[in-house]
Amino acid sequence: MLASIKDIIRREAKQFFQLKKSERLWHIPVLASVCTGLPLLVGYSLGRLDFGTLACMGGLVILYLPSTSLENRMLTLLVCAFGFIMSFAVGIAFSFNPYLSALVLGIYAFSVNWLTNYFRLSPPGNFFFVMIASMASCMPFDLLAIPTKVGLIALGTMGGFVFAMGYSLYIVRRYPDKMKDPGIRKRHYTNLTESIIIGLFIAISLLTGHIFRLDNPYWIPVSCLAIMQGLNVVQVGQRSFHRIVGTFIGMGFSWLLLQLNLSTLQICISIIVLQFIIEVLVVRHYALAVIFITPMTVFLIELSRGTAIDANRVIAARFLDIFIGSLIGVVGGWLLHNQKLHRKAERQLRKTRIAILRK
Repeated sequence: MLASIKDIIRREAKQFFQLKKSERLWHIPVLASVCTGLPLLVGYSLGRLDFGTLACMGGLVILYLPSTSLENRMLTLLVCAFGFIMSFAVGIAFSFNPYLSALVLGIYAFSVNWLTNYFRLSPPGNFFFVMIASMASCMPFDLLAIPTKVGLIALGTMGGFVFAMGYSLYIVRRYPDKMKDPGIRKRHYTNLTESIIIGLFIAISLLTGHIFRLDNPYWIPVSCLAIMQGLNVVQVGQRSFHRIVGTFIGMGFSWLLLQLNLSTLQICISIIVLQFIIEVLVVRHYALAVIFITPMTVFLIELSRGTAIDANRVIAARFLDIFIGSLIGVVGGWLLHNQKLHRKAERQLRKTRIAILRK
């Protein structure tokens, strides 16, 4: 028993210091940096960085560009762009009540997960839809400002779509061997069970943040979902460990960057560079990517607020959010990959469906 535990620790320690191989082209990190950085620079030039940060979120839609035919690429990105807009609209529409917003976010996460699995959407799958909805649900409620904010998200997605179209026209001819088919569709009841679990834990995560009155409670469901996206129980544990360690190191890196007292333009450029590094690393080593995700989110918070932030407070709050979200995500991930629970849930769902049809 002791020997097996030592072997597991040795294997995990070895994997922690290894970079995974990836077939991802370097073009994607560049595109992601451009699509998120350009709105920031436009916002800076217009003196409205709050607008720039919102449009920046919409630009992340470029990460859903699949390696398929040109038609499928454009259709997928259009649907995902609509999903981004819908996610933000749903989140901010219910931000007037923290408890209602947690419930709505859970239901929305359930729906998004079911749809992304049903249509076999490639990674990052449901992640950014839920992330945007979560962030929007924690924004101050201002009914008159909602159309403007939703429009800014839409502008960001439009920019991403334009860049994706230009890139796709080139890439489908230059790299025809990179075209991939979508994966196997999950069974109906498996998809339904997983979606229920994800929706439940996303709601619990956001509710936890609101109950404890944390500064940025949306990072708890975001961290929870990031952990639950592991392919199995082992990977869920690995991602949790990587996220906590990466955040801890990233906090130190963030603190050092904040001591430089960078100008607003320098912060915008730093975000662009960090986005590129993150997209290069996230498919190779999750913990390394999280190290750079931490300062990028801190910078985005500073830009969105428009005022200098208390570095120590923001960094400490960020670590607490990640830690709580990771713990909740580990529990949710264990349930998500518990085959015995899945079989019981599927049997119960079938019985319920049959009982309803007989009435």
